[in-house]
Amino acid sequence: MEPRFAVGDMAVYPAHGVGEVMGIEKREIMGFKHKVYVLRILDNGMKIMIPTNKVESVGLREVIPKAKVKEVFKILRIKNGNTSKSQTWNRRYREYMEKIKTGSIFDIAEVLRDLCLLKADKDLSFGERKMLDTARNLLIKEVSIARDCKEQTIEKELEKIFAQN
Repeated sequence: MEPRFAVGDMAVYPAHGVGEVMGIEKREIMGFKHKVYVLRILDNGMKIMIPTNKVESVGLREVIPKAKVKEVFKILRIKNGNTSKSQTWNRRYREYMEKIKTGSIFDIAEVLRDLCLLKADKDLSFGERKMLDTARNLLIKEVSIARDCKEQTIEKELEKIFAQN
């Protein structure tokens, strides 16, 4: 399979967020030569190498197109999300973590929305607060790149949405 990303492209790596393809290199892994993408995660500068033939299995994907951003905001505006108030915090945490690991911006939007709605009703556990921050950061970074605008613009839009809830 030929690489579908080029140097300079932006790609989303599940649970880590948006990264820039810094290079496509040949590396020896377990005695075999593999072509790998060298990805630098924008949020923290972490460097990740992903074999080009494993792109599908690790969930590496393109940043959503600008036209899909409306769908993300539609999910965020749903006021009766699945907050699972009756579940224990650790069960909710596992459920939300699975959604974040999918790498889907739509799943991440659901997690952000549900945790914001839950936060309005009760105190979140430490893990849930950390997950809320993670979901928020992942969403802000990708949407700002998709819309080619500043992250602060997206932050303000999120504040408006959740101030209404």
